Amino acid sequence: MAMGSPRYFEDCEIGAALPLLEKGPLTTTHLMRWSAAMENWHKIHYDKPFAIEHDKLPGLLVNGSLKQQFILQLLKDWVGPAGWVWKVSFQFRAMNLVGETLSIWGKVADKRAGPGYGLVEIDLGITNGEGKESTPGKATLALPHRGGTPVPYPFVPPQA
Repeated sequence: MAMGSPRYFEDCEIGAALPLLEKGPLTTTHLMRWSAAMENWHKIHYDKPFAIEHDKLPGLLVNGSLKQQFILQLLKDWVGPAGWVWKVSFQFRAMNLVGETLSIWGKVADKRAGPGYGLVEIDLGITNGEGKESTPGKATLALPHRGGTPVPYPFVPPQA
């Protein structure tokens, strides 16, 4: 599917993988720029001696908010312009360090049709080059039906 093309609920297959999003290798510059943009001045993201000697960390840590942004980028890009990223949850279970390349992945776990659009459940996460999962999670995305209208904006969640 070309970038910017609509994705439809009917095209989603349970078990199908979303295109992998790779970021890195991440550098101190990446983390410093993100820290500045987010006004997060904790030295564990840019001051290696502080991170190692003071906080006893193995190196500079990738910002949690940066990993969050990577997850949302994967989902937003996949859902396309006619869909909606409704819910996202994840846990930070392991550290990621400067020098790592991160792979942000997703897989269609379930789907259910609604009257105006369909909901697609996604399993997702972030792994490093060694395959270590650091950020497992789930998302619920709303996609239009083929031949239907785009998911409404502002998004109105379905009644339970």
